[in-house]
Amino acid sequence: MGYYYGYNRVSSKEQHEDRGNANIENFCKSHNYKLERIYVDKQTGKNFDRARYRVLKEDVLRTGDTLIVAEYDRLGRADETKTELEYYKENSIRVIFLDIPTTQMDFSAIEDNMAKMIFNCINDMLISFYDCLARSELERKKKRQREGYEALKKRGEWDKLGRPRKMSKEQFALEYQRVLNGELRTTELMKQLCLTENTYYRYVREYKGSLSEKENMICD
Repeated sequence: MGYYYGYNRVSSKEQHEDRGNANIENFCKSHNYKLERIYVDKQTGKNFDRARYRVLKEDVLRTGDTLIVAEYDRLGRADETKTELEYYKENSIRVIFLDIPTTQMDFSAIEDNMAKMIFNCINDMLISFYDCLARSELERKKKRQREGYEALKKRGEWDKLGRPRKMSKEQFALEYQRVLNGELRTTELMKQLCLTENTYYRYVREYKGSLSEKENMICD
């Protein structure tokens, strides 16, 4: 009889692991499993290079043990997730996901080999399904972030690195007139405004783009 361990992950230090931990503890109590410990990481699930997870996998879990995870995507959202599950399967370490009911069934107690094979196939299919959901959610999150950054840039509120603008578009347009009128050189204005070359020319492109939009509106 092996030991039971829990694993939980939250994406940032500001998030709390209480709910996931409580779900693991309640599950063990309801099934009379003696929970040895819950290992928690506070970082993104994009890869498995996590301190507590590595300790759990490499130094703690052994053949016959059971790993209990609150939700599938708490284990990870990386391409290597299936590889991790294969590792546990090859080393006879059972993995239970509380949001995948079939993983909570102990197939080793089934004597009929055909029935056991069918249940294992169903279980693998559900895990693959949840894996697709986790990947899709990650892609949607990345897409929303990209769209958010683009919206901020169009409004002129943030630059591509997420830092506040040095000045508004209107302020830059007024200062840039001094270059257009020959009062200052480009390098002199950049120095006065404390702008890097990349930021300066990006503001220039924005200025010229706004002029083009106004001209098109007049033509229409």
